[in-house]
Amino acid sequence: MANENLHELPVPPDAQEVGGHEVLRAFVVNGGLSVSLQRAFDEPQTWGVLLVDLARHVARIYAEEAEMSEEHALAEIREMLDAEWDRSTDSGSTEKIN
Repeated sequence: MANENLHELPVPPDAQEVGGHEVLRAFVVNGGLSVSLQRAFDEPQTWGVLLVDLARHVARIYAEEAEMSEEHALAEIREMLDAEWDRSTDSGSTEKIN
């Protein structure tokens, strides 16, 4: 039975066409972050590249949908990333689920 309150994004067109490996799902649940992920890469620094690429995609969405430049949005993201890195508001918890 499908949950009517679950709002999922579609699979990206290129992944739909040729396939791929889902490495991260993120949902906002009751104002907090809930994720499902897998290690996916041999080296953890590859996640750094993925996260920066993700931030750039987010900045482009703000540039398209809000009155904000991509550069300004990326600067805002980085500012909060640095602040959160230094003083985490909620480090959450991680547990393995199958």
